[in-house]
Amino acid sequence: MNVGTAHSEVNPNTQVMNSRGIWLSYVLGIGLLHVILLSIPFASVSVVWTLTNLIHNMCMYLLLHTVKGTPFETPDQGKARLLTHWEQMDYGVQFTASRKFLTITPIILYFLTSFYTKYDRIHFIINTVSLLTVLIPKLPQLHGVRIFGINKY
Repeated sequence: MNVGTAHSEVNPNTQVMNSRGIWLSYVLGIGLLHVILLSIPFASVSVVWTLTNLIHNMCMYLLLHTVKGTPFETPDQGKARLLTHWEQMDYGVQFTASRKFLTITPIILYFLTSFYTKYDRIHFIINTVSLLTVLIPKLPQLHGVRIFGINKY
């Protein structure tokens, strides 16, 4: 047994979404969030679906597209310190199964939210803006791009 060595990736952020059961846990987490929000008294179904969508998209944006670097000291000489988690995932390879899953999930949630809010105009606008805020940074053309220098350092 080698002391001080690990059998893991150089940067654990690259493969975390490929772990066993992570997709199921992710979907169950969204379902749990929705059930918790449904337990709020006097909250209508439309408001709960919109809140579920907004909280999910806000967390996804903050965790995948705002936070940079790794939480570990990695031997990659700091190559990942200027990359967001989305840019580090799957070593930056586009159109992998994990990236497709994380792209399609907010779209499906958006469709469900639109259906259960009965396409109410206010909810529709709020949910559409929220969806675009999460989907636009995922485009391959924006890999490594910092618009107006936001989140540059």
